[in-house]
Amino acid sequence: MQNIRIVEFPPCRMVSSGKGMFGEEKFTRFHEWMSRQPQTAVYPENYLCGDGSGVCWLYRYRDGMEVPQEFEIIPFSGGFYAVATDIDQQTDTAAMNREVNAFLEENGWERDPGRSEMGHVLTSPAAQAVMGYSQMDYYTPIKAKGLTEAPASDR
Repeated sequence: MQNIRIVEFPPCRMVSSGKGMFGEEKFTRFHEWMSRQPQTAVYPENYLCGDGSGVCWLYRYRDGMEVPQEFEIIPFSGGFYAVATDIDQQTDTAAMNREVNAFLEENGWERDPGRSEMGHVLTSPAAQAVMGYSQMDYYTPIKAKGLTEAPASDR
């Protein structure tokens, strides 16, 4: 059984919190705004992105959405991601990265360092109450092995 899956995001626009960290006022306001948005699909609409200098929270923008002026609407290139799931805040990232790298090597993919990794806590509060923890999806940007530039469907 494979423990890594491949997903493809279409190009779209995202509402961005800007760089920050949990506990900061702007992040709290972003979370409050995001939490008021109607749930429209099974798939997540919010993601955390990190680049080593901080994190940014993204939420998929839809036409007509009311967005506070303090949050920017930015282009999101989309593309392919390898997704691994583990327990939120308890992940052995070195072991997860070895598993992702082995999967990519075996299946003709490689990491795409030009895009940020993302994460999404996918456990509902009801499921978290039963399990006692939350699961998180870890999204690693990837491209077909050997490409210097991602194909149009991967941008």
